[in-house]
Amino acid sequence: MTDTLAAPPPKTKSQALRSYDVADFPALTGLEEEWRFTPLKRLRGLTGEVVGGPAPAIGHTGLPAGITVSTVDKSDPRIGSVLTPFDRISALAYGRATTASLVSVAADTVLAEPVVLRVVGEDAGTVAFGHTFVEVGRFAEATIVLEQTGAVTLADNVEVALADGAKLTFVTVADWAADAVQAQHVRFRLGRDARVTHVQVTLGGDLVRQFTSVEYTERGGEAELYGLYFADAGQHLEHRQLVDHSVPDCRSYVGYRGALQGEGAHTVWVGDVLIQVQATGTDTYEINRNLVLTDGARADSVPNLEIETGEVAGAGHASATGRFDDEQLFYLMARGIPEAEARKLVVRGFFAELINKISVEELRERLGASIEDRLAKAGA
Repeated sequence: MTDTLAAPPPKTKSQALRSYDVADFPALTGLEEEWRFTPLKRLRGLTGEVVGGPAPAIGHTGLPAGITVSTVDKSDPRIGSVLTPFDRISALAYGRATTASLVSVAADTVLAEPVVLRVVGEDAGTVAFGHTFVEVGRFAEATIVLEQTGAVTLADNVEVALADGAKLTFVTVADWAADAVQAQHVRFRLGRDARVTHVQVTLGGDLVRQFTSVEYTERGGEAELYGLYFADAGQHLEHRQLVDHSVPDCRSYVGYRGALQGEGAHTVWVGDVLIQVQATGTDTYEINRNLVLTDGARADSVPNLEIETGEVAGAGHASATGRFDDEQLFYLMARGIPEAEARKLVVRGFFAELINKISVEELRERLGASIEDRLAKAGA
């Protein structure tokens, strides 16, 4: 009898398994490196136990000329052209979503105002699978906000394709109801000289796990990924990125900031940047900062760089997790500011840089108010 040896693990992120077929991904145990932080029992059937139904539809109150929102069949050749699932839940979402929402920005369109799209969940007791495809035409410029609210148990994939010279600011807001669960994969593909700024805001939900990946197809691509998250007692908020530099002369920046308070609040940030051997001239940096406001909260932060060529313009990473700065608090209180207000000012300042990257004033104000409400409820 001949022993069968297990296949060796992939050497780099670029060699990791990718497949549209969920059967290629074994059942999850929680021992896998990419799942070791995630409480699998709280995923409510998103790992494959339940067949599920369609995701809530994307809604809007009106669209300017040059952008359309429609529903297409999964047989549309665009679906799956950007994103090949990296994990079991993403593959399940791809296979079980029967239709996809298509958001199209026509070539040469320059949208003067942000476009706000909304997904509103109504039932956390029903498992749902969804798919969205966003295409931005050649030399088009747009700001798109995707707001996600309500109650859901949702696994979904979002594909974003930027043609040559396109510029997109994509703001995703996960402000789900307290009992919501979401596992989402957002995939960007950038053409020559294309630029994307992604601002990912995560506030609501019982468990939210968001994976963001970036692919460059030509020189000159630029990706800036920003994240803002605030976990209350019992919440699990997890963010992962993979920026795959596979062509020369492209740039990326990843900057995520999170705050935590309350017993059992848990945040996870894992940032992976891969610079392949042919990606000379790459300029990349990633940083994660976490502010722990109370006892009983936990932040895990893991930055990773894989560099296969020495001919880069720059490459670095950083991570910092710390408690509330009592010196800052004392400084403000010494100038007559009450303690509760001083705490709000410190946290507001911690998030200010990221909130200011959102061009929708009403949304900026609402996020600031939501953060202050959380501090007030905790007795800050």
